[in-house]
Amino acid sequence: MKKIILAIAIVALIIFVLTKTKGQKLELWQTGQESPKEQKRVWEIKSIDTMKYSRDLAGEKLNDPTFDATIEGQVKTISQTGATHVALGTPYDDRFSPFLSRWVQAARKYNLKVWFRGNFSGWEGWFGYKKDLTRGGHLALMRAFINRNGDLFQNGDLFTPCPECENGGAGDPRQTGDVEGFRVFMIEEFQAANEQFRTVGKNVRTVSSMNFDVANLVINEQTANALGDLIVIDHYVKEPQKLAGDIRTLSQKTQSRIMLGEFGAPIPDIHGKQTAEQQSQWIDESLNLIQSQQEVIGINYWVGFGGSTAIFNNDYSTKPAAKVLEKYYRLLALPNP
Repeated sequence: MKKIILAIAIVALIIFVLTKTKGQKLELWQTGQESPKEQKRVWEIKSIDTMKYSRDLAGEKLNDPTFDATIEGQVKTISQTGATHVALGTPYDDRFSPFLSRWVQAARKYNLKVWFRGNFSGWEGWFGYKKDLTRGGHLALMRAFINRNGDLFQNGDLFTPCPECENGGAGDPRQTGDVEGFRVFMIEEFQAANEQFRTVGKNVRTVSSMNFDVANLVINEQTANALGDLIVIDHYVKEPQKLAGDIRTLSQKTQSRIMLGEFGAPIPDIHGKQTAEQQSQWIDESLNLIQSQQEVIGINYWVGFGGSTAIFNNDYSTKPAAKVLEKYYRLLALPNP
């Protein structure tokens, strides 16, 4: 009899609970399920640029084996910041392939992916090359470069066919007015590069890169979509608040994600002179704003060594700005907006 009464009581309790929770969302502890892990947001790309050495000295150090010590020293130093990529500005011409390979080998040694940010010298007239490369010629050279150098690339690398393409070739659309032609060329390069990487069997992300003002003029929502809904901008401004605001405005206008292909301080004509402490404060303030912007998926700091924006000294010691960058590059999760 007691068992019957106990059973009736249990059934009554169950009916009562079901009645009370009908139409309500049960908490996870009520269902016995484990709480799902919240997906952490991080920057996919955390890069530092080497252009002052990987591009500007490509001709001078092309046949100098002692320069390997400099390459290794810089790449090793960059790898210690939490960076995922090292950006290389070495030209894509066959003449410079051995020099580019030396930088890539150092990157692999220190477990860094590579962001290829070179170009063909004839586009802007580098290293004595005649500035006569056409858009069609650039496309042909780019296809051949990827096909010949498949082993140079690794899955996870980034490739920019023509950084700040407005600086050469057919010219800057802000001056020429050829906005549509510039759009078409960017899309053709993006599609052709992706096709060639599929051919060589490498999962390399192609990213176009341009000055912010050019992107603001040229990139509409349709163009952004054709470029993978990702815009890479090189942007130098005086105030961190303007940097964050310009990123937000462009993202909203184009409905796309944003990467900073180049940013840094001080640029004397923009920021004036800065002490090492002022440089670190500017970078800290900028990244503190940017870290909460969900549209930003990657950053390339320009530059690691050489130039006014450098965050390392020539002896590989760090400036205060390098520690600031490392603080953000090593975050396990970015804050929510």
